[in-house]
Amino acid sequence: MLIDSHCHLDFEALSADRAGVLQRAAEAGVTGMVTISTRVEKFDAIRQIAEADSSIWCSVGTHPHNAHEESHIETSDLERLSEHPRCIAIGEAGLDYFYDSAPRDAQAVGFRRHIAAARSTGLPLVIHSRAADQDTIAILEDEVEQGGRFPFVLHCFSAGAELARRGVELGGYVSFSGIITFKNAEDIRTVAAGVPLDRLLVETDAPYLAPVPHRGHSNEPAYVRHTAEKLAEIRGMSLVALAEVTTANFARLFTKAGLA
Repeated sequence: MLIDSHCHLDFEALSADRAGVLQRAAEAGVTGMVTISTRVEKFDAIRQIAEADSSIWCSVGTHPHNAHEESHIETSDLERLSEHPRCIAIGEAGLDYFYDSAPRDAQAVGFRRHIAAARSTGLPLVIHSRAADQDTIAILEDEVEQGGRFPFVLHCFSAGAELARRGVELGGYVSFSGIITFKNAEDIRTVAAGVPLDRLLVETDAPYLAPVPHRGHSNEPAYVRHTAEKLAEIRGMSLVALAEVTTANFARLFTKAGLA
């Protein structure tokens, strides 16, 4: 049993054939998935997807790309919307300096608001961090120091080893995507080899980042199996054992899913 801890079922590449996507996921042994919010203002569409199938959960949040467009979204809005029974996480939110689609100060403000919501609700924060390792670490450390720990996952990990190490030390989890199957991703595989076993998750970030052997095509939750196979190889364990570990970790972090 595998769970895709991060995908985007509302994106056109997946929504056009959602029934097929879910069928192929089930055939691949993927029994659950979280469709992740990138805009709070589109949460109604996200929750409707999760309501339609018992294998789907959702989150509520604003992607850092959209931070300036949803600067009016308050922590209280996130708290209220997260009360939906199928909403099991806050985010994704964080910092993205690779594209810099939103002003960095707006990203930081949004990030901290989402952290506040994760702390108050007890739901895990799905963190997006790209080319922003040091500022991500600084905000996480400051927030933990000022307000205490909160549950979180560093999703689609593609950063440096220090961010993974500090994230784990602060109580977070690290989720790996199809990137670990890419030929030029040896640094990420090295990080994946060192993350404590009880902090590992797998995801697709579908429809992006399809793993080998589907690289270059649209990604979908069924393909999380390829990522899990690679992660199992990296960790020197069987796919069955890796699936058991990552599913148990998912249940421990995403407690509202009710799998524990």
